[in-house]
Amino acid sequence: MRRIKKQKMDENIKEKIRERIVKRLAKISNRLSKMQIIALGFLIVIMSGTLLLMLPVASRSGECTGFLDALFTAVSATCVTGLVVVDTWVHWSLFGQIVILVMIQIGGLGFMTVSVLFALMMHRKIGLKERSLISESVNAIQLGGIVGLVRKILIGTLIVEGTGAILLSVRFCGQLGLARGIYYGIFHSISAFCNAGFDLMGYQGEYSSMVNYSGDWLVNITLISLIVIGGIGFIVWDDITKKKWHFKQYRVHSKIVLITTAVLLFGGAFLFYLFEKDNILAGMGPGETFLSSMFASTTTRTAGFNTTDIAAYTDAGKLLSTILMFIGGSPGSTAGGIKTTTFVIFLLYMRSNMLKTKGVNIFHRRIHEDSVKKASAVVCTNLLLALSVTLLICGTQGMGLSDVLLESVSAMSTVGMSSGITRGFTAVSKIGIMILMYCGRVGSLSFALSFTDKRKTSPVEYPEEKILIG
Repeated sequence: MRRIKKQKMDENIKEKIRERIVKRLAKISNRLSKMQIIALGFLIVIMSGTLLLMLPVASRSGECTGFLDALFTAVSATCVTGLVVVDTWVHWSLFGQIVILVMIQIGGLGFMTVSVLFALMMHRKIGLKERSLISESVNAIQLGGIVGLVRKILIGTLIVEGTGAILLSVRFCGQLGLARGIYYGIFHSISAFCNAGFDLMGYQGEYSSMVNYSGDWLVNITLISLIVIGGIGFIVWDDITKKKWHFKQYRVHSKIVLITTAVLLFGGAFLFYLFEKDNILAGMGPGETFLSSMFASTTTRTAGFNTTDIAAYTDAGKLLSTILMFIGGSPGSTAGGIKTTTFVIFLLYMRSNMLKTKGVNIFHRRIHEDSVKKASAVVCTNLLLALSVTLLICGTQGMGLSDVLLESVSAMSTVGMSSGITRGFTAVSKIGIMILMYCGRVGSLSFALSFTDKRKTSPVEYPEEKILIG
């Protein structure tokens, strides 16, 4: 009887502790803004992944991985970047690789989307605050129907990643055996769809990525398709599934994304061919040249894989890659960068100023002034951050400007393309790159606003004063 009473008392004490913790967490949650919760959520995923990667079981050698290297890998995986300081296959065990894969999936979909999955599985009601957070997380245009959109995202992700895994497994099973081939298919399908760029090709040579598949049509087309589908954004998915091929009925957002994506992909591939035809593309057949050019243009849209040696690019090729990486994918997707819509609105805003026309117009619609201001702020913020870290690395390590700029923009845009200088970084350089990756995934402007969301603006309006510009 005494034992039973003691057990009941212990259970009551534990229940009271749980209630207190839940209440405190609720109070903290109410004090935080939406962007602060999202930023904190990614930080929790990163720190959890870091601790798991530091375990001896996570490394192939059975030794503990240093905190900085584990943290860098966790940031890169959660922020779906793909920059690495150690080769994924050579250094990490199966356990470590699975931890990285889980972080990639959470980082790609957004932790709020993943939390909705668990809520739906447990049949838990999703409140208004959670819906608002989800809307912010996936960059939804409106709050209505957000849970339905998340269901579509989860189902669509499963279908696309599953299809990609099957197609890639066809190639890998023949080379690596059934079990390992299927695992490689799943890993690279998730990594490509989430625009992460992590690979397990280290058994063919450290940091070799997809170089040995430069002429493989199945691998190239599958990876290109996964990267593009993951990078156009979930809102565009919704338009395509609802309105099918009726392009005129699409939202202006979807029209901008699809047209800009096509122009950047094919235009980038053409320019890459022009710049590299006498360099890394020399000696390749027509088929391999086409695939290499298309893959190089696609992977700069924040994917991070490479089928050609990035370090061997011409200066023009590196600059082209840097520009494409800076633009990146589309809002509400697994991709990074300033985003295609931001790039287009910024160009239209410059055109409007040059022609002295009123407002920014496209597809017979006027873009809201707040969107124009935000686009300008995002471009300037990302550029300032990338250049600051470039200056830091060049100043402290004396590395070449083109390689460091490519690396910094790659981190800021969560791409993962590298000329191979990452593993030579000092602790200070690694921290700078990690900050860029984190800001790039959360959103540089959004991260900055997370500190000012609840600050009250002064009601005082000062007198106007004109100054000279330009």
